[in-house]
Amino acid sequence: MTNTTSSRFAPSAIALAFAALLAACASNPAPGSRSVTIERTTYGIAHITAPDYEGIAYGVAYAHAQDNVCQTAEHLLTVRGERAQFLGAQATGELGLGRLPNTQIDLFVRAHMDDAALARAAAANNEDVKASLRGYVAGYNRYLQDAGPNGLPEACRNKPWVRPMSLADLSRTTEMSMIQGGIGALAGAVLAAAPPAPGTRNAAEPVALQQAVAEIGRHSFNANPEGGELGSNGWAFGRNATPDGRGLVLGNPHFPWAGTNRFWEMHLTIPGQLDVMGATGGLSPVVAIGFNKDVAWTHTVSTGKRFTLYELKLDPADPTVYIVDGQRKKMTTRNVSLPAVGGPAPPKTFYGTEWGPVVSLPRAGLGWTATTAYAIRDANTQNVRSAQSWMQMALARNVGELRAAMGNQGMPWINTIAADREGNAMYADLSVVPDVSAEMLKACAPSPRAAALLNAAGLPVLDGSRSACAWNRDAAAAMPGVTAPARMPVVVTPDWVQNSNDSFWLSNPHIEAPAGISPLVGFTGTPQRLRTRSGIMEIEARLAGNDGLRGDKMGAAELRSVIFRDRNLAGMLVADDLVAACNAGASALTQDQALGCRVLAAWDRTSNGASKGAPLFREFWRKAKDVPKVWRVPFDPTRPVATPAGLDMATPATREAVFKALGDAVAIVRTAGFAADVPLAEVQTRTVRGQKVAIHGGDEFEGVLNKVESQGQSLIDPKGYNINYGSSYMQVVGFDQRGPVAQAILTYGQSSDPASSRAYDQLPLFAAKQWHPLPFHRADIEAQRVGAPLRLAY
Repeated sequence: MTNTTSSRFAPSAIALAFAALLAACASNPAPGSRSVTIERTTYGIAHITAPDYEGIAYGVAYAHAQDNVCQTAEHLLTVRGERAQFLGAQATGELGLGRLPNTQIDLFVRAHMDDAALARAAAANNEDVKASLRGYVAGYNRYLQDAGPNGLPEACRNKPWVRPMSLADLSRTTEMSMIQGGIGALAGAVLAAAPPAPGTRNAAEPVALQQAVAEIGRHSFNANPEGGELGSNGWAFGRNATPDGRGLVLGNPHFPWAGTNRFWEMHLTIPGQLDVMGATGGLSPVVAIGFNKDVAWTHTVSTGKRFTLYELKLDPADPTVYIVDGQRKKMTTRNVSLPAVGGPAPPKTFYGTEWGPVVSLPRAGLGWTATTAYAIRDANTQNVRSAQSWMQMALARNVGELRAAMGNQGMPWINTIAADREGNAMYADLSVVPDVSAEMLKACAPSPRAAALLNAAGLPVLDGSRSACAWNRDAAAAMPGVTAPARMPVVVTPDWVQNSNDSFWLSNPHIEAPAGISPLVGFTGTPQRLRTRSGIMEIEARLAGNDGLRGDKMGAAELRSVIFRDRNLAGMLVADDLVAACNAGASALTQDQALGCRVLAAWDRTSNGASKGAPLFREFWRKAKDVPKVWRVPFDPTRPVATPAGLDMATPATREAVFKALGDAVAIVRTAGFAADVPLAEVQTRTVRGQKVAIHGGDEFEGVLNKVESQGQSLIDPKGYNINYGSSYMQVVGFDQRGPVAQAILTYGQSSDPASSRAYDQLPLFAAKQWHPLPFHRADIEAQRVGAPLRLAY
């Protein structure tokens, strides 16, 4: 055969064939012929160097598993839909920001995930992304092999559910991250959807708008009533606002302190090609929030909607048939079964339409009746583009290139705030939002009660009986139905921008907001969060030179100081009026109300550790903020930073309700076992290796920029506040002649294993309001290096 082949080709053809073979070998190196180096510096920050993206991802997965293997293994169990089988049917687990019974999680995951569709979507990724995904899977599996079942942390040691990762598993983890802002947040409503029983009355029971808003909030991605609301502060300053004329960025994401949304610090280097540092969340081979030598960026959760509901008109004779343009369409069904755990497990039937799966929220007036049902269409389903976005962002040389890197619309539900060494600052919401204009919202309005939910609860519902109400398809968009980048809000300025989870409207109040933006991206002219207002106040006071610090520019030192002032804006807005009313009506107060008045009169209006009365104010304002017409000065859209403000203590009903809230708060704090004037540091702590660490900061509703929260805890209890959400990876990044100058804190440390020395080892740093200089340059890495480098062949 060899002789025959040789005789058929001219020598030049053989040479070309041999050259092609060599090229193929070069593009597909033999396994084990390359190596990745993992170095650790102070606090266990991982510095990973490899010759290509596959090697970088291999090293990221291996090093991340060293710190978080049990967390990863459990998350893989979640995305496989196997929690009930291995962890118990009655136990609960995380799904997005919420918790559900394991059986419910498994049913939802098995109904939603489509491995073939995810694989088809991933085929469009570029080769670097594909290589990264392969490398990540191989790196994690290498760690499992090297550690062995006996070498894992206690939480997953010798557990049968710790198994190697597959590419399909990794695709599912990405999908789960993408849909957190849409169908993932409404998983309970998908699970609740079932057709009405025969003979059921046609109409749904009337639901008060206030109840509907509360119910939608309970299922909402960014309005978790138990605390733990995903959020962030992102600030960027340009040449006009900084003392050195270079850009400066604050990244302050407010994310969970446990679970797969935890951040992890890393520095990635492909010599001559890539040099980027920062943090990532979930199972990801790329830096999500970070910096390179020329540009720094952060993200905040944006107000954009990731989905719309569609109101379906049903065939009265069959509630599984819906009508579109007068045509009857039968719903599709998918029966999902789970492995039997402790007895037979009946299958669950999920119903689908051309608009998406059917959902049911009867307490919000969105139940499935004989005549009406609702379906959800999520724009982030099968969004596999984020890794490519972040890869390109890591290579950007300025904010313009950073903006271009997000042109593929891989950012699922986040804004981007950035600055570069040339002194340009940028706010950009280039996230995934359904392409539905304000005009279309009116033209496609559903029943009046469902349409009212857009303004009242931010829930967009469209008429599903008309095909004309399908999302607009713009050829300039990354995928059909998504709003194209040219119609999303972007502000580039030499001054400053900010975002604290309100819309694009006041990214800089002195710069006219972009016009023609759909309400699904964000509202304008509406009341802002207290954190938004506090951030703008702090920035403007600093740049006016009247905040007590030197000068009138925002340098890195000033920025680190400002974010940790822990001013409580709610207290600053209402405490003076409360105290004045206390003094004016002292004779009518109860003993507890009078005590509350004395404590809050002496309170310093901050959420610092030494602040006496901060816990009492939290419990007071938790109740008082919901008193009808509680504000003395109502919201004025021409003064959105200053209003609303004050307490309306001149109105008897308001005054009575506010004083009742004050007396109740004193009783709540006493019942928990604390004095009314207990300092925050005594009740807001976490024990780390036997030592209590006091945690400064305040809750979302208090308007403290340094937000810390207790998810699942509605009041102070005998153990104080169990902080498990809030300030997580914090970075302040500027530039000098060499490149980035960055300081950071990862509040909970690199490891999720309680037995690890890297678990919460940075919390004392956070508690002391100190920052860690990040070692980006080689000399700095070597100065901070801990232990010997680890080299792995791949």
